[in-house]
Amino acid sequence: MRPAHLAACALAFTLPALTPAKAEIDRSAIVANYADIAAAGYADSLTGAKALSAAVDAFLAAPSEDTLAAARTAWRAARTPYMQTEVFRFGNPIVDDWEGRVNAWPLDEGLIDYVAPGYFGAEENTVAELNVVATPKFTLSGQQVDASRITPALLSDVLQEADGNEANVATGYHAIEFLLWGQDLTSDKPVAGQRPYTDYLQGDGCTHGNCDRRAAYLKTATDLLVSDLSWMTAQWTQDGPARTRLMADPDAGIAAILTGMGSLSYGELAGQRVKLGLMLHDPEEEHDCFSDNTPESHHDDVLGVQNVYLGRYTRTDGSVVSGPSLSALVAAADPDLDAALKGQLTASLAATQALRDASARGMHYDMMLQVGNDAGGKLIMALVDTLVAQSRSIERVSTALHLSGVNVAGDDSLNAPGEVFK
Repeated sequence: MRPAHLAACALAFTLPALTPAKAEIDRSAIVANYADIAAAGYADSLTGAKALSAAVDAFLAAPSEDTLAAARTAWRAARTPYMQTEVFRFGNPIVDDWEGRVNAWPLDEGLIDYVAPGYFGAEENTVAELNVVATPKFTLSGQQVDASRITPALLSDVLQEADGNEANVATGYHAIEFLLWGQDLTSDKPVAGQRPYTDYLQGDGCTHGNCDRRAAYLKTATDLLVSDLSWMTAQWTQDGPARTRLMADPDAGIAAILTGMGSLSYGELAGQRVKLGLMLHDPEEEHDCFSDNTPESHHDDVLGVQNVYLGRYTRTDGSVVSGPSLSALVAAADPDLDAALKGQLTASLAATQALRDASARGMHYDMMLQVGNDAGGKLIMALVDTLVAQSRSIERVSTALHLSGVNVAGDDSLNAPGEVFK
């Protein structure tokens, strides 16, 4: 997410007289179930990250086509539960302040490793082509940096957002994605990044040089992902600070839920991740641009919003976490609004499924973004339209429930398209 494109609009309403006892009981139970779903989602994400780490270890121990394919499969699997947790952003400062460590995007991959000739990175990014893998010593912000050992501190404290530039992403899913796939240099055919396994061979057969440092970077990045997800999982335990903050004020907790649902639906997903890329026709704006996994991630984002609204999450082991739902609370206040929002969530999921189906048939997301691909453009805009519709209903929910403090993040691509090209 790049905040330069975001603008928040606070929805403020006067609170009429309620029946405090009943409202407090119902809303407390809903918030508690929301926290249970968050705890389960982050626990599943941690399990996926550990499986990814094991697959990376196996790949680095014996690089081959098969072990690289297994690591890529583990990365995709690890994304599924994590993307369903993105709905916990925006309304929960603990999550939003942390999120950049694991899912910051887009990134200037030339910071990390070799890139194709002609790659320039983001404007005014002085280290867009640093290539830390090949550069054991360098100057950053006027300071000499010894990167002879690739350590967690180097990645998270020195390189992440180096020089204050958000395009300098050194950690998280997308850094790992780039190290597993490499750049995706083909946007007119259904081909993802084609990094060879030989980029990790030690000794004879190593391609592009520095295979030992590249392996160290990949190992360190996956270890950091496990560590970061371990920390976030702990925030949602029974006494964890994220849960405690929500439970302190059930009305504020419901407002936080709606802020997360609305901001992910509108500014972040409909705007930053979907419409902006289509406006620019730029494959670099594809969320999972190295692996061409974007339709899956979009689907899981929308599924996460539905999970929270319906109060039900299916874990990766098939078990289900469920309880009192926001949907039931809305239905009691405005049955038509509840039905409309549920229908819009279903429509958004159908729109992401259409993207998945098109990708499976050979039209990858970067191909959909190309100028002149009218069919792809229609598929993408269909998702934008359904996301905008559901975000409007989410805003209406705050009125129906007499809530203040709901802040839905917007985006220039939706609110002021002309600003995008300035």
